[in-house]
Formats: sequence, structure tokens, C-alpha cells
Amino acid sequence: MARAVWVRSALSVAAAAAALVITACAGPSAGPPAPPAPAVSLAPKVIEQASAYRAYMARSAAISPAFSDGASVSGALRTAAAYEPRQLVQGAVAYGAIAALQDPAYVAGVRTYSRDVTQRQSIAQAIIRNPAYALSFPGAPTAAGLVTTALGEDGRRVFEQGKQVKQAAYSVQHFSWSKADVANRDIRLAQAKSLSTMPLSGDVAESFRLQQAAGGGAPLGVVAAQPGAPPYSPLVVRSLALAALAVLGEAGEANLVQLTSVMSEPVAGSCLNMSKLNLYQCLAVSKPHYEDVFCMGQHILMDTGMCVLKGAGAPNPVDVLTSPLTVASATPVATQTPIASPTSGVRKP
Repeated sequence: MARAVWVRSALSVAAAAAALVITACAGPSAGPPAPPAPAVSLAPKVIEQASAYRAYMARSAAISPAFSDGASVSGALRTAAAYEPRQLVQGAVAYGAIAALQDPAYVAGVRTYSRDVTQRQSIAQAIIRNPAYALSFPGAPTAAGLVTTALGEDGRRVFEQGKQVKQAAYSVQHFSWSKADVANRDIRLAQAKSLSTMPLSGDVAESFRLQQAAGGGAPLGVVAAQPGAPPYSPLVVRSLALAALAVLGEAGEANLVQLTSVMSEPVAGSCLNMSKLNLYQCLAVSKPHYEDVFCMGQHILMDTGMCVLKGAGAPNPVDVLTSPLTVASATPVATQTPIASPTSGVRKP
């Protein structure tokens, strides 16, 4: 009996010793596992801004120059004028950020700093204070190239459609309806100003597509020809900054105030505001329908498209011969010739 007890005690001591040996061989404790990186995501409000921007750019790029009567001109004018400049800029930055998130190198470069809560919050604050901080992450040039491509394509489509609409200001003068004066001209001008203050709405399906693309669930379909070369435009810088915040997990609903400041870009906003002012001046002196066609083609579509192109840092269209941001004068538009120039009431730059 005593021998059995002694054997059990000896086995227990041996087991404890073996455990100590195994522990010693295992080395020091690694501690708790590192927390996972936060999911890449943008607040639904930001996605909605991107969707609203895309909806406007798609609608304006689809305006047909084949006008058949004054009503078709008025309807197209309302469609083209319906954007608020500051919101359109914020939507462009949001869409640019989603384009930047398609770059695996940039996402991986930012994600390196996203696991430690204190570190990522410190970096997020640095980005909010100075969006150019986002250029320091690996992959920034290729991500910038995607932003320039995405926004540049949108701007170019609207600009090119504007050229066709502007040309229609000449071709529609073969039809008598185009030379008739626009009814209720003051109301038409007031309506254009009112539409310029109303917030845009996005498409539900497009919002879902952009949400999926932002989170890496589906490709956006943007392919950059080459990495962007510095210096980068403010719109591109802010798009990269917003994308970096999304990777850091600092672009959720709780961060909307800070995100709005990142998405607000004054240079592009000033360009779009000037486009609107030129439109109002043009409509104020426009009388026949064909002159409204000119105002729409030049001061909404071409000017807006050029503002987005410039904001994206994309090259100007090769056939731009004059500044798209001309300013209408207060002199009446001449209508004496059979095919009058719609620019006769426009002051040259």
C-alpha cells in the first residue's frame, strides 16, 4: 500500500517536472493575440453622397442634343441645373475615395497602422488636420491614378455631351420653334437658382454597388492607365484621405463631422459656383429657346464637366480652344441673322 502511494507521488512529481520542461522550451509567453484590423467601410451617408454625385453625372451626360420643341429644352435645362455645388464636390470626393479603395497596395499600406487603436486614432486625427498626410502611405501614387481616372472619365463625358448640346444651339435654329421667346423667363431663371440649392439623391442600386466596392465585396470597374504623378490636385488628395480613414476604421457614422470637413474642397467648389453664376447671367439675357440651349451646353454641362476634370487633375480635352468659363454680359442677345451666334451676348474671356 505504502509502495503504491509512493509510486503515485513519484509519477506526479515526474509529470510536474515534464510540464516545467515543456514550458521552458516553449519560451516566453506570446501574450494575447493582436486585435484584428477593423473592416474597411464608409458611413452610409458618405456612400449616399457618392451615389448622388454619380446619379447627377449620369443624368447630365445623357441629355440629348436632339431637341424637338421648347418643352424639351426646358426639361433638359431643369435636369442639368439640378445640383448644389458643395454637395457635388463632396460626392466627387466620396466616389474618388471608393476608387482609391480599389488599390490593394494602398489599402494594405494603410492597414499596417490600423490594428492598434491608439495608433490608428492618432493617424486619423493627423489626416483630418492635414489630408495630405494620406500621401505618405505606400501605394498612394497608384491609388491617386485610380481617383484621377474615375473622376476624369465622369467629367469628360459631361463635357463632351455639353459640346454636342452647345452645337445644337446652332442647328436647332433651322426650326421656327427655337426662335420663339421663352415664356416666363424670370420664373425659368428663379427655378434654375432654386434647383441649384436642392440636395441630390442617389440611386438605391448604385448605392449598394458602391457600398460593396468600398468594402472590397465587388470591383468598381475603374482601371488607371498609370500611377498618378505628384503634385496631386486637392480633390485627389482628399479622396485618398477619406479612403485612408475608411481603412483605419475611422469613417463611420460617428465620424461624420470630421468626414464632411475632409470631403469639402474649396477649389473645385469655387469652380462649380462660378459655373452657376455664369449660367444665371446667361439665362438672364437669353430670350429665344436656342439661346437657352447654348446656356445649358456651355455653362452647365461643359463648365461642370471641366470643373470635375480640373479637380481630378485630368488633362483637358485636346479640342478645348477657349476657356469654358465665359461670363455672359448684360447686353441683349442678337437675333437678327437667320443662324445667329448664341455667343453674341457672351463676353469673351
